[in-house]
Amino acid sequence: MRFVARNVVCRGGEIDLVMRAPDGTLVFVEVRARAHGNYGGAAASVVWRKQQRILRAAQHFLASHDGALPACRFDVIAFERGRLVWLRDAFRADGC
Repeated sequence: MRFVARNVVCRGGEIDLVMRAPDGTLVFVEVRARAHGNYGGAAASVVWRKQQRILRAAQHFLASHDGALPACRFDVIAFERGRLVWLRDAFRADGC
């Protein structure tokens, strides 16, 4: 994937990374890390409320996009106990 942006912030939301997949899909990536698996681990910490914050920031980012809106997806990269777990299409939003 190709890097597009990082630390996209708007009122009420934020995105760690924005990437472009080879097929042109815009990928919004949330990066989480947990030293211990308590409370479900890093991937489990991307709960509904966090997803809503990411979605708000993605809408903000897309509003500044010129031209036709690209396909998009939401991935989570979780570092858990020294292991990287990449969850492609971890959650969805209507309209993307």
